[in-house]
Parts: sequence; structure tokens; C-alpha cells
Amino acid sequence: MSRTTAAVVGASGFTGGELLRLLAGHPEFEVVQATSRKYTRKTMGYAHPNLRELDLRFTDPEDLESVDVLFAATPHGVSMQHVDAFRDAADTVVDLSADFRLPSADLYDEWYDGHERPELLAEATYALPELNREALPGADLIAAGGCNATATVLGLLPLVEAGMIDGAVRTTAKRSSGEGSDPRGGDQRIVVDVKVGSSEGGAGGGEASSHAERSGVVRPYAPTGHRHEAEIEAYLGTRVAFTVHAVDMVRGASATCHVFPDDPVTKGDLWGAYRETYEDEPFVRTVAGGGGVYRYPEPKAVAGTNVAEVGFELDPRNGRVVVFSAIDNMMKGSAGQAVHAANVALGFEETAGLEFAGLHPVGAP
Repeated sequence: MSRTTAAVVGASGFTGGELLRLLAGHPEFEVVQATSRKYTRKTMGYAHPNLRELDLRFTDPEDLESVDVLFAATPHGVSMQHVDAFRDAADTVVDLSADFRLPSADLYDEWYDGHERPELLAEATYALPELNREALPGADLIAAGGCNATATVLGLLPLVEAGMIDGAVRTTAKRSSGEGSDPRGGDQRIVVDVKVGSSEGGAGGGEASSHAERSGVVRPYAPTGHRHEAEIEAYLGTRVAFTVHAVDMVRGASATCHVFPDDPVTKGDLWGAYRETYEDEPFVRTVAGGGGVYRYPEPKAVAGTNVAEVGFELDPRNGRVVVFSAIDNMMKGSAGQAVHAANVALGFEETAGLEFAGLHPVGAP
């Protein structure tokens, strides 16, 4: 039986390397092309030392081969310019940039610099299976979520579905419905603080991502107005106040969400909500104040995996629920999520190629 052919565009970056690693070990995929303008004709090991054994060389992205699935791991703005070429080359396109993950052109006008192909936004399917699984089978333009948004959405989703937070998650996830509440109405009752590793800045990085500048910091680099705020509000249907800190780790995103429900809730209510939402999910586990060292979600505990840890603590004195979530930003927040969504879209086993359980102990993720 022939395997499903795959190409990775933008394969020399961190996310592209993670995609290659996952696809090379996937039982259903055969990687036949990996593109990079910078490293054209060089081996995979030149950019990704963990992939030295992958018998493939980088090719120019202008010379796309015909494949079953194309994964685009390009900077924002590239996919919307080349989406026609991507779709001509592949039956299914999975985009890991921000180009198709928001549901409307108005949001791109507000949070980005507009959109060159707004007519395609209604065709794109949001990739996060825990939120949008029912829409993924047969989807041919799939948009992976942002890592900070993914961590936040997974942490808060059970509260939205249990009615502890006003939202419209199951209608806003369906782009063509035109339904869902306006997330900007009502009182501000959710504050989100995310800590992220340096790999979020990509292989190109920048001055702020250099080791000398990044080492030892807990730096608020997006106190307000982070673009992932729009994504969270669009798919949960509830307003959030969102801040991001750069911290001294390579991989990982950790979200702490402060929620003030209108009505009192108990720990039993919270456990019930998280079990109801995630008991059948292969890549989400609830970690909420148990024994041992790792009592709450931590990026170090999920490094290298497609697993999200979620948890909570109740603050009855202040009427507050503190929600925690942790992911590997390169995996559940990017390449792992993209492969998981492709598995669902193509009818493969959901966990195929994503079974790695992580390591303990490990160094800084």
C-alpha cells in the first residue's frame, strides 16, 4: 500500500525541522520534498543535526513537487501570497503561519496588516482537534493555531463548555456559520499571563532572542495587544486580557489564567468540567494539585511531546479560579498540532507519529 506523500515548505526553520522529524517517523507519510531558499541543495543535517540520517536535500520553494499534503512552515504573509501554488501542488495544505487562522478579514485589518486573500478565510479549517475535530475530516486548507493561543484555549475550554465562562465556542469554531457572541461585550473577567521560550521567535530570532539577552530573564515583551488575543477571543467567544513574557527556556509555553466566575464553583465542579471535556482526548491530561514535584502543568514535563497539561486551583476567598496549562510550543503549539490535524483530516489514527511520551529528567526545555 502506497504511503501519503508530503512536502514541507520552509523546512529549515525550527518548526520545519519538527515537521520533518514527525513526518519521517510517521507510519502513513513519506516526505518527498523539503524547501529552503537559504539552504537549497544542502542536506537536512546541515540545518537539523538530529535529522542527519534523513536522505533528502533542501530544494527551492519555487520548484514544488506534486504531493498529497503540503505543510507550510513559513513566516506570516508568505502563505497568503503563495496559497494558489501550494494548492496546485497538493490536495491538502496545512499552514502553520498566522495567515489563515483568524476567521474574518476584519480581524486581520485590526491585528495584522490586512489580508491578501480574504475570500479564502471561510474555506480554512482551524486545526486544533480538541476544539474543532468535527470540522477537520476532508478539510483541504487547514490553519494551525498559535502556540500562546493554543495553551490558553486548552486551559479555558472546559470552563466555557461548562458555562462557567460566557462564550460561544462551538459556533465560533465553525467559520461558515456566521454565529457566535461578540467577545468584546460585557465585563472583563479573564486575565491571561503566558510565559514562552525563545524558540517561539523562530530560527532567525533577533537581538532579543540572543543567548546573552535572553538568559535569566522574565521579560514582558507583549504586555498588551498580542495578536494571539484575537485568536483566543475568536474561538472561545469570550474576552480576555492577555500578556506574554519571554523567559529563560528554549521550548515551552505556560499559561496562567485568572477567571472570576459570576456564580460560585467548587473543586468538584471544576473536576467535572475538565473530565467532561478531556477524558477521551489522547493528548490532554489534567494535572491539578496532586502529589510529587510536578503538581501543576509545566512545560518541562511535556517537552518534545504533543501533550498539553491543564490544571486549576480554586481561590474561594477571592472568587477566583486559577487555570494552568503547559505545552511544548514547537509541538502541541505548532508542528505536533499540524500533524494531529492532518491525521484527523485524512482519516489516519489520531496518535500516528505523535506517540513520544517525553523524557524525565531533562534539562531546560
